[in-house]
Amino acid sequence: MREWGFMDSFVLIGTIIIVVFSITTHEAAHAWVADRLGDSTARRAGRVTLNPLPHIDMWMTILLPGMLLLSGSPFVFGGAKPVPVNIFGLRNPRRDWALVAIAGPLSNILQAFLYTGIMSALVKMGIFTAESLGTQVLAVGIYANALLAVFNLIPIPPLDGSRVVMYFLRGEMLNKYIQLERYGFLIVIGLLWMSDTMHTIIWRGMLVIIESAASTFGVLYETATAMDHLFN
Repeated sequence: MREWGFMDSFVLIGTIIIVVFSITTHEAAHAWVADRLGDSTARRAGRVTLNPLPHIDMWMTILLPGMLLLSGSPFVFGGAKPVPVNIFGLRNPRRDWALVAIAGPLSNILQAFLYTGIMSALVKMGIFTAESLGTQVLAVGIYANALLAVFNLIPIPPLDGSRVVMYFLRGEMLNKYIQLERYGFLIVIGLLWMSDTMHTIIWRGMLVIIESAASTFGVLYETATAMDHLFN
């Protein structure tokens, strides 16, 4: 059995820091946009912050990722405490609720591009190579943010994608869709455990983000090599 060494510890610590920051930024983006659109609920609750402590949720941040990791799930994901939003405090409730929702995944897409840009700059300056530990940590940031963006865009309540779908629904169809929320996470977890189609959809969505970012900054090889070291 291979011994646990400095390299493993470096990547693990870097991974924890980046994943926590990615989740925190996702929630802070929801809170910031809600505040800008008229609802100060999240700001008054101390959620317009990059400090991770106000965002931590025992189930979504700690227990669920741990369960998925131990179960051998091909996707290990988590989340944070939902940001409180008073939809009626928003200036244009239907539209602004969708904008607040999309802010989270959009922040993750931007972070994926940010980490790719940092990787590109460091590689071109000769500080990192495709095999560097730092490149692997940045690759985690790209991967984690692509996963957070795609997962949260799944159109099943209460995930962010469902809030965007609600903007386009009316009447009885909207009411029935909202009622799915009480079973939403059970549906999502069931699909992730039992549906290869769901895995394929998430993986292809992630590849679109990862390859777009890597192509934009000219580090397709470095990104692929770093991820190969991480996951193989």
